[in-house]
Amino acid sequence: MGTIFLTVVMGFAVLTAGCRPFAAPPPAPDAAVVPEAFSVDSGPVDASGPWWEAFGDDELGGLINAALAGYLPLDSAWARLRQARAQAVLAGAGRYPSVSGTADALAGRRWADTETGFEEYSLGAAANYEVDLWGRVRAGHEASRLRVSASRQDAMTMTLTVSAEVALRWIGIVSQHKQKSLLGQQLALNRTLLELVDLRFRQGIASALDVYQQKQAVDQVRAEMPLVEEAAQLLGHELSVLLGDAPGGKAVVLRTDFPPLPPLPKTGVPADLLRNRPDIRAAWFRLAAAGLDVEAARADRMPALRLTGIAETGAEGLAGLFDNWLASLAAGLVAPAVDGGSRAAAVHRTRAVAEERLADYRQVVITAVKEVEDALVTEVRQKEHITALQQVIATARNALAQAAYRYRNGLTDYLPVLTQLSTVQALERELIRRQTALYQARIQLYRALGGARPDASGA
Repeated sequence: MGTIFLTVVMGFAVLTAGCRPFAAPPPAPDAAVVPEAFSVDSGPVDASGPWWEAFGDDELGGLINAALAGYLPLDSAWARLRQARAQAVLAGAGRYPSVSGTADALAGRRWADTETGFEEYSLGAAANYEVDLWGRVRAGHEASRLRVSASRQDAMTMTLTVSAEVALRWIGIVSQHKQKSLLGQQLALNRTLLELVDLRFRQGIASALDVYQQKQAVDQVRAEMPLVEEAAQLLGHELSVLLGDAPGGKAVVLRTDFPPLPPLPKTGVPADLLRNRPDIRAAWFRLAAAGLDVEAARADRMPALRLTGIAETGAEGLAGLFDNWLASLAAGLVAPAVDGGSRAAAVHRTRAVAEERLADYRQVVITAVKEVEDALVTEVRQKEHITALQQVIATARNALAQAAYRYRNGLTDYLPVLTQLSTVQALERELIRRQTALYQARIQLYRALGGARPDASGA
């Protein structure tokens, strides 16, 4: 008998579970803001593995894996995901009856004609349940579950961002190593030329001005080296933080030259970003959750049916404790009467939030397409610029050789040689910077495409 009231409550819950008169259709991905194709068509997108494996560099892969394991804000993102999961459980608790139990014991003595002892025991159970007539509780629960999905996508977005940031710092440090190596070569060349000019000066062939001009070229190259070392050290500090370590720790980059640039990744079509970009998926989940919040707010304006069941048993002494049961089931209808417009305001607020989430979603999609296009345009134009720059360097080296020939034969003074030498060396340094920009554009392209991301332990 003691379980009859609970059976009735659970049965009523099952009968009314599918009642959702205020249910709104889930938002569909907005394809209106997505163009049909990118400016560079390279075939269906391929996200079969972590994007950094395309570089085939163990050092880069090790640094990224260390960052995914040690970056502290990433730990915070996974912790927020666990919080969202717990919040979803709390939101779903209202879909089930709440049952509580009681137990009482009383012992004493009575004095009438004679003194007698007595013992009384009682057990009881009470259940409370709100029948979800209008789908308010279910909508709140489903909205919480969608926010769990959004939190997971946020964590995956940070995972993708961290991997790209590590790669950008890594390629930056490699670039500074390459710059330092080039400056060493240029410094050695300039010192050799200084010795030759000084020899010609002592032989009375060159002027003191030629010597000072070449010495100035030596000093200019030497002055660049501390700036290159500074840039490398600062990038190393940033890399250490990404690895969850203090500067001077395990962020060591030994590579001194760029790895081979992989072929251009397959970009697919812009609509693929709706599936591949975790930030777009997170925005969509929040948009869908906001629609359910509107549904819950509208349902909250309707009457609420609450059921209460109570079962109690009592007896004098333990022997008859389970012999006498009293069970009751009560139902109450609670309808909002005067609330000062609070429930109507809640509906308006949730609708405005849904409109905000829709605008956010559209903006995320537009920004994602822009990021891919920016990276594609940058890569194409940087390649063209590098090819042209290499031709300029070749021409400048020929001009330098001709100026040196004319100087050795006494046809000109040293200024044309010095001018061409400075031009060639500046172009060589600029070439490394342009190559660095090319690799950075490729890394940004991988990130913009939302390439394959490994699951982390916090998932």
